[in-house]
Amino acid sequence: MSVEPGQPAPDFTLPRDGGGEITLSDLKGKQVVLYFYPKDDTSGCTKEAIAFTEHLDAFEAANATVIGLSKDTVAKHDKFRDKHGLKVALVSDEDGAVCEAYGTWVEKSMYGKKYMGIERATFLIGEDGTVKQVWRKVKVPGHAEAVLDAVKA
Repeated sequence: MSVEPGQPAPDFTLPRDGGGEITLSDLKGKQVVLYFYPKDDTSGCTKEAIAFTEHLDAFEAANATVIGLSKDTVAKHDKFRDKHGLKVALVSDEDGAVCEAYGTWVEKSMYGKKYMGIERATFLIGEDGTVKQVWRKVKVPGHAEAVLDAVKA
């Protein structure tokens, strides 16, 4: 399954860094930047989280919430957040149900070996809960800025 612009964003309730939960439908009335990333504390994922953190004030000024999602545990998210001073919310999709719902759990290939993993992807969800824009196979440099431009548009 894959989510495309114009479709309702699949709802979820997931545990977050620092304790508590985030429910997507509770955020109606705000834009939501939901970015999927493969693994805490790897180079690309760290750069991406830092870039979103650096622009967080601008996202918030544009009435947008930024949420990072991976299958890592909340405990790993807490370590990742603390190590790099991250300010974006990090949610844990340990069973992969949300990755499946958004079509980001995909077959990947590295050094000729095939395996299943999270595709780096970002979904911009409008104030009404529908998907406004989707970025797949994200390249990290400049991505947070491109998403911010879309949020402001």
